[in-house]
Amino acid sequence: MFWKIISWVLAVGVCMYVWQNGQSGQPENQPNHATTSSHSSLQSAPSDNQSVESNTLVLAVRSQIGKTVQYDSAYTTLAYPMGDVPLEKGVCTDVVIRALREQGLDLQKLVHEDMKRDFSAYPKRWGLKRPDTNIDHRRVPNLIVYFTRQGWVVQDKTFQAGDLVTWELNGGRLPHIGIVSERKLGNTPFIIHNIGAGTQEEDLLFKHKITGHFRLPEQFRHSI
Repeated sequence: MFWKIISWVLAVGVCMYVWQNGQSGQPENQPNHATTSSHSSLQSAPSDNQSVESNTLVLAVRSQIGKTVQYDSAYTTLAYPMGDVPLEKGVCTDVVIRALREQGLDLQKLVHEDMKRDFSAYPKRWGLKRPDTNIDHRRVPNLIVYFTRQGWVVQDKTFQAGDLVTWELNGGRLPHIGIVSERKLGNTPFIIHNIGAGTQEEDLLFKHKITGHFRLPEQFRHSI
């Protein structure tokens, strides 16, 4: 009987140890967002947000998480149309470009054709004298002009899943773009974007100065 009691006590002790460590430790291979990002991660989102219906644009951009894992702004010669840098890398605009292509919109071709029609409407900050299919669509200021010219500007303050948002980072020195998720932290939607560590879904919407809010025309918005 004595040895049975000792065995029972040891078994309970092992179970309590495993439970306590499982509660306090990071999941295996899970990044510590306290050190890798200055923003709250999707892990902080209430679970009841998972039931909100998504649309295909959100699914397309979310599918890049874990696949696009690097931020690389190097100038790259691309095929045209439908040219892209390798999926594992890119910048914030590449996240949007890839997602919109799954909606039937190739920003590389669309921006290039619009710049050929009216090159003077686009920013001149890079000293170019003609459109460049390798880089024009990968620059946030050019996308802001294109979306505005196409009538995609959202006038109200309601952010819907699939909306496109642009910001100014670092005091306005760095433009940024991302896509609004259907998942939320409280009433604030998360953003799917690449801010430096690959495509991630985070609490970013009101962390920086918003410079643009855009929504695809109805014919390009597909619910599931």
